[in-house]
Amino acid sequence: MTTAQIDKLFTGSIPQLYEQYLVPLIFEPYAQDLAARLAGTPPARILEIAAGTGVLTRAMAGALPATSAIVATDLNQPMIDHGRAIGTRRAVEWHQADAMKLPFDDASFDAVVCQFGVMFFPDKPAAFAEARRVLKRGGTLLFNVWDRIEENEFADVVTTALAGVFPHDAPRFLARTPHGYHDKDAIGRDLAKAGLTARPEIETLAARSRAGSHGSPAIAYCQGTPLRNEIEARDASRLAEATEIAAEAIGVRFGRGYVDAKIQAHIVSVKA
Repeated sequence: MTTAQIDKLFTGSIPQLYEQYLVPLIFEPYAQDLAARLAGTPPARILEIAAGTGVLTRAMAGALPATSAIVATDLNQPMIDHGRAIGTRRAVEWHQADAMKLPFDDASFDAVVCQFGVMFFPDKPAAFAEARRVLKRGGTLLFNVWDRIEENEFADVVTTALAGVFPHDAPRFLARTPHGYHDKDAIGRDLAKAGLTARPEIETLAARSRAGSHGSPAIAYCQGTPLRNEIEARDASRLAEATEIAAEAIGVRFGRGYVDAKIQAHIVSVKA
C-alpha cells in the first residue's frame, strides 16, 4: 500500500477516537465558522465532501434553515457510519462518495463545502473540477485547510516527538498531509486549473486548541488519525509508547493537565 493510500485510511478504531478526541480539539471552532458563513445567505442545496464523522454536518444542520438540504459524503464508509450514528438535529442525506468522482448530476448544488479534506485529495485540480461540475452557475465552493504545521502547535510538538521515537524513519503524516497544503498561491493555481477562474477569497484564521489533559492531544493525533497507521507500520507494539512520549512532550511544552495551544487555518471561498 502506498503512502498516499495509507494517509486516507480512517478505519478500525480511528473514527471513534477521531470523534472523541480530535473533533473537540481542533475541528469544532472551524466547523462553526464554515456553518456561519453559509448561514449568511443559506444555499438551497449543499454538498459536503470529506465529511468525516460529521462535525461540520452537525454544525450546518443546526445553523441553516430546514429549507437548506444537506448531502454529506466521505470516501471512508466507517466515517460515514459513525457520523450517521451520532445523528443530526434534522434530516441529512449520507452517502459514501469519492470527491474525485462524485456520483451527482451536473449543476445540482448551490454550494460545495469541505472541512479539512482537500489536503487528502490526490489530484486537487481534478477534485476542484468535480466540485465545479456539480455546482450551479454562481454557486460557491467553500473549504478550509490547515496552515503550515509550525502554526499548529500540538501537531508540531507531536511530529517532533515521534521523530525521536523513530529517528531513522520519522512518521511525517501530519506535516505531509493535513499541514501540507498551506501555500495560498498554490491553492489559487489549482482552483484556476479546475476552471474556477473567479478570484478566490482566502482568509487566515487563528483559533485555540484546548484539552482537559496533556494526554488528550497525543491520543487524538497518534491514535485518531492515519498517523496511527504510520506508527504501526514501523512497529505496532510501540503505539502506546509513542503516544506516551508525545503526551510527555506536550506536557513539557504546555504543562500537565489542562492545555491550550494555537491552531491556524486558511478559509477559501470561490464562485463557480
